[in-house]
Amino acid sequence: MKKLLFTITVFAMSFTMNAQEKEGITLTVVIENVLNNEGHVLSALHNEDTFMKAEGLETSHVKAEAGELILTFENIQPGDYAFSVLHDANDNNRMDFATNGMPTEDYAMSGETLPMGPPTFSDAKFTIEKEDMQLTLRF
Repeated sequence: MKKLLFTITVFAMSFTMNAQEKEGITLTVVIENVLNNEGHVLSALHNEDTFMKAEGLETSHVKAEAGELILTFENIQPGDYAFSVLHDANDNNRMDFATNGMPTEDYAMSGETLPMGPPTFSDAKFTIEKEDMQLTLRF
């Protein structure tokens, strides 16, 4: 009887441990058209509370390499998010602007369109549901 109880306990623990390994989905972000190897590519996944106000829920800081960059974020919970990415060519950890207010470094944002002026969360919003997801952005 003790062996049977032990076997059931071990089985239940392994099932629970496997269920905990994957609590959310995997978000893969493909960034196309990185023009050169200068600086770093900075990116952030935001919810409505952090968008344009605070550091993202998930962030990355990756050495720039010309071509295509693939980022992976694990265990993202279903919900509405926005994704922003900046090619920080001069490594000053911020977006630079010309005197006319236009960005001087490449950037991209999730959403269907890039608005004139600062984006809003609703402009950049996309929904993560129950399946792994790929997002493609282009500088």
